Amino acid sequence: MKRHSLLRVMKMSLPYWKIILMSALCVLAVNGAELAKPYVLKVVIDDFLKYRKPQAGLYSITAMGIAYMLLVLISSTLTYIQENSMNYVGQSIVTNVRRKIFSHIQRFPLPVLDRFTTGRLITRATNDVEAISELFTDVFINLFKDVFLLIGIVFVMLRMNVTLALIGFTVIPFIVLLTNVVKKKMKANFVVIKSLTGRINGFFAENISGMKLVQIFNMQREKQREFKELNDEYYKAALTRMTLNSVLRPAIEIFNSLAIAILIWYGMGRIMGQTLDLGVLYAFTEYIKQFFEPINDLAEKYNTIQSAVVSADRIFELLDKEEELEDYDSGIRVDRFRGDIEFRNVWFAYNDEDWVLKDVSFRIRSGQTAAFVGATGSGKTTIINLLSRFYRVQKGEILIDGININDINLRDLRRNIAVVLQDVFLFSGSIRDNITLNSDISEDRVEAALKLSCAEAFIYELPDKMDQPVTERGSTFSAGQRQLLAFARTIAHDPSIFVLDEATANIDTKTEGLIQRSIANVSKDRTTLIIAHRLSTIRNADVIFIIRKGRIIESGSHDELMALGGYYYQLNAVS
Repeated sequence: MKRHSLLRVMKMSLPYWKIILMSALCVLAVNGAELAKPYVLKVVIDDFLKYRKPQAGLYSITAMGIAYMLLVLISSTLTYIQENSMNYVGQSIVTNVRRKIFSHIQRFPLPVLDRFTTGRLITRATNDVEAISELFTDVFINLFKDVFLLIGIVFVMLRMNVTLALIGFTVIPFIVLLTNVVKKKMKANFVVIKSLTGRINGFFAENISGMKLVQIFNMQREKQREFKELNDEYYKAALTRMTLNSVLRPAIEIFNSLAIAILIWYGMGRIMGQTLDLGVLYAFTEYIKQFFEPINDLAEKYNTIQSAVVSADRIFELLDKEEELEDYDSGIRVDRFRGDIEFRNVWFAYNDEDWVLKDVSFRIRSGQTAAFVGATGSGKTTIINLLSRFYRVQKGEILIDGININDINLRDLRRNIAVVLQDVFLFSGSIRDNITLNSDISEDRVEAALKLSCAEAFIYELPDKMDQPVTERGSTFSAGQRQLLAFARTIAHDPSIFVLDEATANIDTKTEGLIQRSIANVSKDRTTLIIAHRLSTIRNADVIFIIRKGRIIESGSHDELMALGGYYYQLNAVS
């Protein structure tokens, strides 16, 4: 564990210091009650049973019995208050940490998200955060309680009889040695378990999302084999963890019993020689049991501690990426773009210098419709990603209305650029929620968007119309219907720049004709970028850019490119 991670976890509790202080005071009171109970019994045994001293008022067996019961009631009540207070603190901290993690994930640029699998992110927002909760609710305050209880027991034992106390402490070095050996093995084991948990979560997420493909290609047996291998790894690691955890408590119980046995053997000889009172020996056996209870508790909770400290490292690894978060506040504020787009000598690579775009330059004037044509992997979609500043170029610059997009406020940039993708993503909720995305969009604008997108017809045939429930990823709608909803969503948000990335790929010919008319209507006074494999959908574009292996090799209108007789001409001849 990084040395400062535990301190940072503890700093999370500072806003709740008053509640923690109250819990700490409750713990001290409980410890006092626990220390007093054996002493009360010692007084009863030695004063009233052995020496039969005269009883009067509070100095009597009855009063001592009542006092003992009061100590039990006080201890139980304060323990209840302390545990509920710390549960409140723990859950409050967990809520804040989970909110921060989600906020960070939302603000991570795509290059950072590319480095994390879905399973790893889910694990850190769930399992790892829950481990932090257990650290507060099960460990911190109990650690405070156990430490002060040990100090109190040592103090009382030394005050009562130094020799007996030292005899009781003879087994402590053996416990420390055993704990250190187990500790190192547990830490390594928990790192493995956390990693495997993330991989299992990612495997589930990936396979549930791709279940249709698994069933189409009858991949169930192969996926079962992959999961069995992963699950078996976790099984072995979990068994190792349980084995290590099961070693400490029985071992400490043995040392506890050994210490008591040595005390009784030594003490009985002194009692027979009348140099030690029976009540003192009884009190010492009780204190020895109490002494080993917090040690037993720490041994039992060691699993929790190791899990929590590893989780803290993983959480802070995520939260410490502040410098990589997208900045939505700074930059030049732009209410609305005119839509003039220019790429100047742009070079871009996702990995090192494996260039996807090579010295790309072009200009799209405000209000124009531009199309990008090229084979898969030629760099068409990359241009869209760069325009929305999901990635930053390594060389060159991209300008909108003459302003470098790196200088434009990111929120304004993306608010003015709307993208309709081929693979439409719909959120759980209603159709209305998926069109407005909970933005302040008027009903009239939504209705207009439905008409322009041609989605109106099928939506109003649904039982609940705009309030029709949408399941995860819109699985109850056809691909064409999802595409129409995505188009309506884009129109409703009224962007300055439209981007259609294979947006008509999953729509039948009849609907495509309606969409083409809608695009023509919506594109007026807006810059529109179209990525398409169907050349028939881009013939009316003002300018068509042909991309091959990351370079623009041809550009012009459909007629100009056909007259050129080059690559575009050959594509049309083939189609």
